[in-house]
Amino acid sequence: MSGSELSEVVEGITGYRFKDGALLQQAFLHASASPSPQESNERLEFLGDAALGFIACELLYESLSHLPEGELTKIKSLVVSRAVCASMADELGLTRHLVVGKGMRHSALPQSVRAAILECLLGAMLLDGGLECVKPFVRRLLEPQIQRSCKAGHHRNFKSVLQQVSQLRGDGNPCYRMLDERGPDHDKAFEVCVEVAGINYESRWARSKRQAEQAASEAALRAMGIVVDGPEGEPEVDWSALGGVGQDPDVLQLPANAETKPSESDSGDPEASAA
Repeated sequence: MSGSELSEVVEGITGYRFKDGALLQQAFLHASASPSPQESNERLEFLGDAALGFIACELLYESLSHLPEGELTKIKSLVVSRAVCASMADELGLTRHLVVGKGMRHSALPQSVRAAILECLLGAMLLDGGLECVKPFVRRLLEPQIQRSCKAGHHRNFKSVLQQVSQLRGDGNPCYRMLDERGPDHDKAFEVCVEVAGINYESRWARSKRQAEQAASEAALRAMGIVVDGPEGEPEVDWSALGGVGQDPDVLQLPANAETKPSESDSGDPEASAA
């Protein structure tokens, strides 16, 4: 593919037109096909990874103002994970334009290579036009990932979600009570209930105290109508059930200058972090 053709393709995907065509072509040149490491896209990957992480943090900080640092870190690690980046690169059509050496032409590209394509492109965009040229594209990609993560309850940490709900409603901290335990020391089961604002919710049994507290938290959240079953039967957090108390994290408030055309990307479940 010629430089001008690649530029047209990338502009259609990102909404950004490169000034330096050579830089754009370098973003799609894998080390296996490059005359030297300096001419490959490896250094651009390093730069793009940093840009992706920063923009993700900025977006999370702005849009999820009610969450503490620890929860923001968890969500950030999910939405910029290697699996998510690889999936986005595939669905955007970036992977088909990567130039690789003969040894890689007849085999499926590893997840790490596919994820790197997106980061290389971001690195090239950063050098060509600056951070403000990269932000609209990255925000458009990450917004649905953040929404999905919020609905999943931040890795299904129902105890953390209940803590946030209690704080937003002004109910104080949830109080967990051990009601019973059964079985020998090597195979115990524990019954735990949680109290919020003077209300004792239905207890739950589990094989560890921690699991019992998580299960009791989910039971309380379901009783409040905040955890519901999603379309596929998976539990989701419905923040709208709070009745407007606090900020709904499923509605991300982007600055007006960051609005772009709707994203066509939608990726699968995240794995190990790439950022």
